[in-house]
Amino acid sequence: MSDRVIIFDTTLRDGEQSPGASMNAEEKRRLAGRLEKLGVDVVEAGFPAASEGDFLAVQGVAGRLEKTSVAALARTSKNDIDRAWGAVKDAKKPRIHTFIATSDIHMEYKLRMSRDEVLRRTVDMVKYAKTLCPDVEFSAEDGSRSDRDFLCKVFSAAIAAGATTVNLPDTVGYAIPHEFAEMVRYVMEHTENMHKAVLSVHCHNDLGLATSNTLAAIAAGARQAEVTINGIGERAGNTSLEEVVMAIHTRPNYFPVVTGIQTEQIYPTSRMVRMVTGMMVQPNKAIVGANAFAHESGIHQDGMLKNPMTYEIMRPETVGLSGSDLVLGKHSGRHALRKRLEEMGYQLTDEDVAAVFVKFKDLADRKKHVVDEDLEAIVAEGILRTSEKFRLLHLHVSAGTTVIPCATVEMEIDGVTHRDAEFGNGPIDATFNAITKLAGARCELMRFAVSALTGGTDAQGEVTVRLKENGCVALGKGTDPDIITASAKAYVNGLNRLEYLKANPAVSSADNVAAEN
Repeated sequence: MSDRVIIFDTTLRDGEQSPGASMNAEEKRRLAGRLEKLGVDVVEAGFPAASEGDFLAVQGVAGRLEKTSVAALARTSKNDIDRAWGAVKDAKKPRIHTFIATSDIHMEYKLRMSRDEVLRRTVDMVKYAKTLCPDVEFSAEDGSRSDRDFLCKVFSAAIAAGATTVNLPDTVGYAIPHEFAEMVRYVMEHTENMHKAVLSVHCHNDLGLATSNTLAAIAAGARQAEVTINGIGERAGNTSLEEVVMAIHTRPNYFPVVTGIQTEQIYPTSRMVRMVTGMMVQPNKAIVGANAFAHESGIHQDGMLKNPMTYEIMRPETVGLSGSDLVLGKHSGRHALRKRLEEMGYQLTDEDVAAVFVKFKDLADRKKHVVDEDLEAIVAEGILRTSEKFRLLHLHVSAGTTVIPCATVEMEIDGVTHRDAEFGNGPIDATFNAITKLAGARCELMRFAVSALTGGTDAQGEVTVRLKENGCVALGKGTDPDIITASAKAYVNGLNRLEYLKANPAVSSADNVAAEN
């Protein structure tokens, strides 16, 4: 049994299925480059059959990565598999990842197929995928609730048909660690040709056990872990890459295995995912949360001063939290800015650096020091986004104890400038009313959250909104030292993401077809 655990990152596919976390093609492409620098072995770039936008996004990722395998998800249907292959065929290392449910409840109520039909479909479609791509992964959806002997039979047939990886998912987050480990051992012992393929696991966090289940599976012999950055994903999320990798790194006596992850790149990658998706990381999140290496207790601080290992089982530098000696301010030049951006993992063109430099100078005029979080916000807002339908040009707000709050907004909509004003219960409500009127929006504001990127009274405010329209949910994010302006930016960003979702309607990856040619 190999001591190398393959890290399969599905942030761009399963992670994107978090409500409102959709990414456009350019965002996926840049984030994929970051994941390659992190050292993941496989990037699952998306579900090409879901929409034309997802197909193009996967295709863009496939054309970018040099060392990392690029996987595309497909149901067990020729149409899906053809679409997946069309998206990844130009990748240096392409992979087709096809799946079908194997639990009795899914086969009876969702697929309306018998066990024999599922088995035949598996064999036929894995064989077909193999004629297109040498690297084929097969997943048994809802595997943790499947009959063990039937699961082994399906896996054996999939491997015989050409699958190089077979995946055992805990699709609904139902498994318990010791139970899941026993299932992994059973599959490895009772799947006749298991030695010809890699056994993978894909766990969801509905009971808060995704990382525990994954680690238990690795200890039992699984050699591929399917994970996401920050643990994002459907419902309660997926197994967190940073937790699995750092558990292996920190406890080599218990996990005598290795990964190819460059741990120093974990925190910068986490921050990029947060910036791109607009999904905040809870302060007490393991490894990458704001409080992960903070010590407030007097006893803890005393121990830390005497020996950091008294209360830190890993060094913050190990995950990329080492501080920079380079302080950026209004007198900093373009060279210093480029150097810091490169240290943060951004490989930008001269044109991109010039655009960031203008925004950096504008921000530096308003606050003494510009920190990494500020730079990431500038890059995310100015570079990582593609062309947008709505663009905020100007905002003027009147508010106070003796006036009715009023906002005047000037926006560019499809290249045409529009201006209007509206009243509200407060300055932000007035701003949103004016933007809604100009944009002709019919969405519902589901969530509004405000936080500070850093400490200090001159910190940039970060606003996150969640918008819903006709079943589409989009997150919007905006940053600015002025919290009202940040709110307007977030709302406009959310409207643009809604437009992207409406233009690229996705088919749920959980909906298998009952029959396909």
